[in-house]
Amino acid sequence: MLRWTVTFIILAIIAGIFGFGGIAAGAASIAKILFFIFIILFIVSLIRGKKSI
Repeated sequence: MLRWTVTFIILAIIAGIFGFGGIAAGAASIAKILFFIFIILFIVSLIRGKKSI
């Protein structure tokens, strides 16, 4: 999931450089959503991992 976030961030940067503002904003918002999902899943996995020990 983190790989997809990095991909969308790079796409947003490239689109922003070439002047495609709408595409850059869309890719940046997708990257932000994926990043927060990744963080939530990471925290959940840390919590579940500590309970089993």
